Amino acid sequence: MADAKIRLYVDHPLSEGQSVPLNEDQALYLFAVMRKEKGDSIMLFNGRDGEWLAEVVDAAKRRGVLICRSQTRPLQAPPDVWLLFAPVKKAETTYIVEKAVELGVARLCPVQTRFTNSDRLNRDRLQANAREAAEQCGATLVPEVAEITPLDRLLAQWPADRRILWCNEAKAGLATALSTEGRGQPWAILIGPEGGFSEDERARLAALPQVLQASLGPRILRAETAAVAALTLWQSVLGDWA
Repeated sequence: MADAKIRLYVDHPLSEGQSVPLNEDQALYLFAVMRKEKGDSIMLFNGRDGEWLAEVVDAAKRRGVLICRSQTRPLQAPPDVWLLFAPVKKAETTYIVEKAVELGVARLCPVQTRFTNSDRLNRDRLQANAREAAEQCGATLVPEVAEITPLDRLLAQWPADRRILWCNEAKAGLATALSTEGRGQPWAILIGPEGGFSEDERARLAALPQVLQASLGPRILRAETAAVAALTLWQSVLGDWA
């Protein structure tokens, strides 16, 4: 088989010799769009069994079957960090999800704040965006996109052992020095909406013992830029980049 250049997420067990049926959308993508044929190779992953090299053994317009030949990588889970973000415009929210998957997160949690511009979210579409990003960036796990949750409700039931890196735009220009003390522990990164947090939300966050406030530099960043900057900061000190 030739080297595989296409990676596909499948909701099916993967092991040596395992037969993997394709659904109609997957078959259309591989055989109509990408022009793959019987005998071609594809990389498969399912978020549980690592990454596998598979061979096309049946190719039709609306169906297909692959056979797993060998494992190329074991499951490589990202660090236990969640990204909490207030949805913005459709394209920018999609960007946040895609880049978060590329940078490495375990879970994506949209939150409804007082100044959130949109309280409607197509969770299925964002989950598909996360899956496509994982296919393209080489990830072996697709993080879950949670239902949008009011920030107050989320904080009321927040687990005591999960710390929060709060990217507080009010601290722009102040130096932030992250310590490696929390490496290996559960974390979350909180990015606010374009209008920032309300005074009540700021007070509640500041009062939580799990919260560490941080600045993302001397300038006020757009929400999607802040998400990338915060994840980069966290990964370089506390994540699997360190």
